[in-house]
Amino acid sequence: MSESDRDKWNCRYLEGSYAGRDHPTALLEEWESELRRGRALDVACGAGRNSLFLASRGWHVDAVDISAAGLGRARAAAEARGLDVEWLEADLDAERGDPLEHVPGAGSAYDLIVLVRYVNAALIPYLAARLAEGGTLLCEEHLLSTADVVGPRSAAYRLKPGELLENVKSLTDRVRLDVLHYREGLVRDPDGRLAALAQLVLRRGAAAP
Repeated sequence: MSESDRDKWNCRYLEGSYAGRDHPTALLEEWESELRRGRALDVACGAGRNSLFLASRGWHVDAVDISAAGLGRARAAAEARGLDVEWLEADLDAERGDPLEHVPGAGSAYDLIVLVRYVNAALIPYLAARLAEGGTLLCEEHLLSTADVVGPRSAAYRLKPGELLENVKSLTDRVRLDVLHYREGLVRDPDGRLAALAQLVLRRGAAAP
């Protein structure tokens, strides 16, 4: 992202945007109890709604975002609730290769990686590589739609039908990935807003002998 993008997101959080959205994404809430708890990475965490949910459920969470203002709000919420999260500021579009290599504190061998409503197809292979064996990637992206839905208006920040699944299939020659769930369509968010989403849950299998 450019410096102007960083400023845009900082301004949004400072102005109180998303203040009422403290619920986790419904896909994560639905799947969390099915997962092996351990270390989690929340990518483009914003004000931390998914990170806070995971920490409250006993996960050890690293959370990354470009916005210092969003992370500040998340940190305050975590302190108020007595939750421990490692908040990491980084521009995940800034580096070629694996941008997480340039993030002090970011680890590897995560049991869960969450990527929610942040479109960066180049990042997905690096996230899959950071999954522990048996680890899960939970991804939810805005989908192109003619319906009146929330989210970005620009098609550049929405996926075409089938695009997310195709991106994942292209990785299977490098690492075994088992798709546990895939869905495209209209979803009603917990706050009542309608969203067009592509939703994916996959698990990293054992390496080939």
